[in-house]
Amino acid sequence: MAEFKLTREFVDHIKQKIEIKDEIRILEDIQDLHPADIADLYRELDLEEAKYLYLIADDETAADVITELDEDERRRLLSALPSEVIAKRYIDKMESDDAADVLGEMEEDRQQEVLSHMEDVKSAGDIADLLNYDEDTAGGLMGKELIKVKESWNVTICLRSMRRQGEELDEVYYVYVVDNDGILKGTLSLKRLLLSPTTRTVKDIYNENVIAVNANVPAEEVSAIMERYDLVALPVVDSIGRLLGRITIDDVVDVIREEAEKDYQLASGITDDVESSDNVWSHTKARMPWLFIGLMGGILSSMVVSQYEGLIGLNPQISFFMGLIAAMGGNTGMQSSAIIVQSLASGNSGLDSTSGKLLKELAVGVVNAAVLSSVIFGYNLIKGSDQALTYTVSIAMFSVILIASLFGTFIPLALKRINIDPAVATGPFVTTLNDILGMLIYFTIGTFCYSIFL
Repeated sequence: MAEFKLTREFVDHIKQKIEIKDEIRILEDIQDLHPADIADLYRELDLEEAKYLYLIADDETAADVITELDEDERRRLLSALPSEVIAKRYIDKMESDDAADVLGEMEEDRQQEVLSHMEDVKSAGDIADLLNYDEDTAGGLMGKELIKVKESWNVTICLRSMRRQGEELDEVYYVYVVDNDGILKGTLSLKRLLLSPTTRTVKDIYNENVIAVNANVPAEEVSAIMERYDLVALPVVDSIGRLLGRITIDDVVDVIREEAEKDYQLASGITDDVESSDNVWSHTKARMPWLFIGLMGGILSSMVVSQYEGLIGLNPQISFFMGLIAAMGGNTGMQSSAIIVQSLASGNSGLDSTSGKLLKELAVGVVNAAVLSSVIFGYNLIKGSDQALTYTVSIAMFSVILIASLFGTFIPLALKRINIDPAVATGPFVTTLNDILGMLIYFTIGTFCYSIFL
């Protein structure tokens, strides 16, 4: 399938065909498009146009498109459709985890109404079970579709059951082995199953080494486990080990993407999850807290500078490097905190204690500070700056970079210790505090150096 690029001409063409209700031509135009591309098209249509296009699409395509839409777009479209249509045409065609995600965005009364219209009672029951789990847990991510066999079965019975169960699955990642109580015992290799005599039992040939997670494990931990062990699917069990469902890699990719977007927004000083299409108030509310902190930090920084008004008045050249000192402190702090946050988020923070991480960052800070302060020292010598300014800038830069390195390391570790998302440490919080400390260090050293050399 060639890559599709949505253009304004194509959108206008579809709009014209919708206006004259040319169903045949519309279906011809979209029949080769991926559901994700059709979802992009939906975003460019008004509600009535999107509703018309959605109702003429075949059930399977429509179900796939629903899962590709953003939450707001999906809610907008489904609110315009009857519950019976949603149930019989779409929810019945989805995998249980996707169906639960879609229904989870509706009011509870609407959920029950949609479920009551489903023809497949077993699927409705599975979806209802999934709705009881928090969406940010393993239970909220898992689907009920899987292949499981009992350890007491022989190969013949096992193959017969697998054929029947496989009809409901698009992909078979693992065959799970359970005992008579439904407790997960391991996984079964298809190769070993096919090569084994038909009289052998599953118990003799399955692999006992299986990684599973409890249904209440946070989604972030699930993604870390699957990434660490290169898993394409992960079984989910209850508190006594009974197999409940499985999580596939496509569900985890969504979690990783959402977490990355969230961390990026936090690092940029945006406290809520917002999209570019959200209204002005949503954007303002998400950005204002950090901007306010930045404002307060700027006021405090200016108050520090005002305390050294006399020094600046007598030696105005000292103000030339204020921006440089503040920028180097902020950049260094951001680098240090970004590395720590990344290691914490990936679960690869190692066995080093907090003091060990601080000592390592201290060593890195010393090297960086020595090199950069030497460069600025050489620059001032070549430029012919007076001794007081030369030593002030060099010593201050060395001190600011060193302290910012330690500060950027300590803050995310401290936030993690008190169960606050450390991603917030990589934003304006670190930069603002480094600005204040940078100015204080710079003018304190300046006062000392000018008192010696002048």
